[in-house]
Amino acid sequence: HLGITGDGPHRGSQLHVSDLTKREKALGNNKLALFLNRSAPLSVPTAALVAILFFLSGGALTGPTKVSAQAKHGFGFNVTNISGFPTGAATLTGGGAYVPGTTFVHSGGSFKCTATVLQGPLNGCLAGQGIRWDTAGLLPSTTFKCAGAATETLKTATTSDNTVVLLADFYRQGDGNNESFTAKMIVSDVDLDPVTPGIQNVWIQQVGCGTGIVNFD
Repeated sequence: HLGITGDGPHRGSQLHVSDLTKREKALGNNKLALFLNRSAPLSVPTAALVAILFFLSGGALTGPTKVSAQAKHGFGFNVTNISGFPTGAATLTGGGAYVPGTTFVHSGGSFKCTATVLQGPLNGCLAGQGIRWDTAGLLPSTTFKCAGAATETLKTATTSDNTVVLLADFYRQGDGNNESFTAKMIVSDVDLDPVTPGIQNVWIQQVGCGTGIVNFD
């Protein structure tokens, strides 16, 4: 199941994929489309829920073909502070579905730079900028560092049943449908960096790692 917590009507509740499927069918594709096109900002758990509902409604897919529903892995997450590199920090939330070992992925959500980033792929993302992210591709694996120090051990994350490695497009308000930045990201329900104190389970390339509420199904 996908546990989504935070503010909003589903605070503290556990939402099952089967429940979401019933809800999406009840809403109908037309109503869901209107909901996805709403101009009002989405709360953190609602953004993750929308991503999952859009997948369930048969939204656009990244990959050559659709695959069977039985093979898909769903995920949802929310992290309020991703940092570690010399400059910059970000919030990130979202969710979607993917199939390990294929190119099938559909995911997205919201993001914001909470401190100005002056290195890496998000270089130039100023504090307060950023509205959403979506998927450019599913990656089999990537190497990463949480802080970027020369002495930090280079680690590897691999797409699996409980970890997804993505190439993502990040958008700022005013750039329309043109991506502002493209960077790798990792979402996992296991600790990506056991050496560092705490749980590091979400990562953005050359921004750093963060502790998030993460669920895979």
